[in-house]
Amino acid sequence: MTETNQRALVLFSGGQDSATCLAWALETFAYVETVGFDYGQRHRVELECRGRVLAALRESAPALGAKLGQDHTLAMPLIRDLGATAMTEEMEIEYGENGLPNTFVPGRNIFFLTAAAVLAHRRSLKHIVAGMCETDYSGYPDCRDDTLKALQVALNLGLESRLVLHTPLMWIDKAQTWEMAHDIGGQMLFDLIREETHSCYLGDRSKKHDWGYGCGTCPACHLRAKGYETYMRNPAP
Repeated sequence: MTETNQRALVLFSGGQDSATCLAWALETFAYVETVGFDYGQRHRVELECRGRVLAALRESAPALGAKLGQDHTLAMPLIRDLGATAMTEEMEIEYGENGLPNTFVPGRNIFFLTAAAVLAHRRSLKHIVAGMCETDYSGYPDCRDDTLKALQVALNLGLESRLVLHTPLMWIDKAQTWEMAHDIGGQMLFDLIREETHSCYLGDRSKKHDWGYGCGTCPACHLRAKGYETYMRNPAP
């Protein structure tokens, strides 16, 4: 067992951003556990990607993989039960009058981080790492830095704890996220994220692109593809 201040919990969905955050956490902390959430998401295939990524890190990146501890999956059907969105139901992705796409799941990140904080508190994990970003995102209000800072304060007050929430992608774009992955784990990690992670909102793993698998048309695919293309114009040496 390592000291509490070197123990972390990563919100790991199986997507590009959370996989990059996992690599960042493994580079930063001495011991890392992971948690994923099954909330009835349309792209549930991401949960299958989680195991493959974790196995590959243990096998192909022993310096990082040796720090991996227990993986947790929490069922949170309440999120879907509270109302339909394009992330949980078969519906067209559209934008509302408020400018938000109907892929926004109200309260999702608040639920996720609250559950993660309780889990971290019980398992003596001081640090929580999450992939929210305010640079390349769809305008989701629960991805904003102000939201997450306020939530950290509330969770620590409610749990009588001193948990620290880290969002290493908050102020970088998708091209810089690809760059971060390469900087941390070289070509191995870069290729692992490209091949095995899943970002597509529709859960499409039938179409392979240079940047990975996905429908190629949803907002998540657009962001991932644009970031990859921008990065590849000036890749890391």
